[in-house]
Amino acid sequence: MEGGLVQHKIVGHVNTNSRVSKKKKVVRRRSLVLSSSSSSSSSPSNNNARELLGVSCDGRNDVPICLGLQRLYSVCKNVFKGVGFVPSSLDVNNLCNILDSLKPEDLGLSRELPFFKPGGHANKPPRVLCTTVYECPKMKFSLVLFFLPASAVIPLHNHPEMTVFSKLLLGTMHIKAYDWADSGDVHPEHHESPSSLRLARSKADSVFTAPCNTSVLYPTSGGNIHAFTAITPCVVLDVIGPPYSKTDGRDYGKLENLKDDDAWLQEIEVPEHANMDCIAYLGPRVIETDIS
Repeated sequence: MEGGLVQHKIVGHVNTNSRVSKKKKVVRRRSLVLSSSSSSSSSPSNNNARELLGVSCDGRNDVPICLGLQRLYSVCKNVFKGVGFVPSSLDVNNLCNILDSLKPEDLGLSRELPFFKPGGHANKPPRVLCTTVYECPKMKFSLVLFFLPASAVIPLHNHPEMTVFSKLLLGTMHIKAYDWADSGDVHPEHHESPSSLRLARSKADSVFTAPCNTSVLYPTSGGNIHAFTAITPCVVLDVIGPPYSKTDGRDYGKLENLKDDDAWLQEIEVPEHANMDCIAYLGPRVIETDIS
């Protein structure tokens, strides 16, 4: 998922309006793990998703506007400036407060949906669903929902030059997170390997249950490398700034942990079971206008 791992209340080291200096790439980027990415509301993938999520409408004209979601859009539009940009402490607090005030119902979600009922995934492997609520035309930020069935996993992955806010809306989830220890810490036995092992420091290894505080990760801190495991069915809202971009060399990088705690990590091919199904968003609309 794309999401943060260190809860906002313990973050206090954000540099105001600072830009992270560009560093040499340390992992080769892979394609984002999405499939069935058609946005057509009539595609088989979206028909199955509508049944699972209890969506009955065929369009979005009858879906009300959520004031909290509009506030989130307005703030994001003014906060995110591009690749490597770290929002100020004031902006981080403001975004976290808005996200913390959001409820599942604000996005048309509830525990009564078929997705959360026992047997809702009978005879089906646990596969993550992903839907884009909104993506800035200038690629400065995106709002994305992730639906994880019980026992589903979003494997260890990184967020190159990105700041990500994650709000667990429903469910209980285990999160494991790391930050790179140092750009020079390369495993001596793999120094010449094109996908060298790198040392990473453990930042989080905890279970979170909604409702809980919004989490934030930064380009070089806050648990930029993380993995999610759903203990119960979960829904996570991510604010991603900026989104992944293969064109800009910031594609999704899948990593493998070779030990626990502080770990030597290396990039691997994305396994088939880690793929997500990207579905059309049919919830409350985002209107491209500022509100107070």
